[in-house]
Amino acid sequence: MGNFLTWNFWFSARPGAFTDLSLKMVLGFIFLLIILSIASGVIKKRWLKSLYFSFWSGLYTFFITNAIIGLVLTFFNYEMVPFLSARFWFLFWAIGMLVWLVFICRLAIKIPEKKAQMEKEKEFKKYIP
Repeated sequence: MGNFLTWNFWFSARPGAFTDLSLKMVLGFIFLLIILSIASGVIKKRWLKSLYFSFWSGLYTFFITNAIIGLVLTFFNYEMVPFLSARFWFLFWAIGMLVWLVFICRLAIKIPEKKAQMEKEKEFKKYIP
């Protein structure tokens, strides 16, 4: 664990290949992202004309994009490409995923507000000829 927190561990241009356990963990996470992208794609089609469509569409894009990025980063690490296999790319990927999830959560929080606004408009429009 001490090596995990060093500057040289994260920013070495030639970090070396993954160990067997870490490669299985990363590939398992990517496989989970692929399964979640398939599930969110199916759910997205089910909620096509609903308030929840943008939420599921955002999740689908999040899962499929991060699965592809993870596969590319894992490929570069497996082939030990000098600069592109550096560990800080995984750190940037994780930070980017967290930021993207924050935006998706903000989108999900706004759904009840939109629903209430649509109900108000529906109530108002029923009195307009």
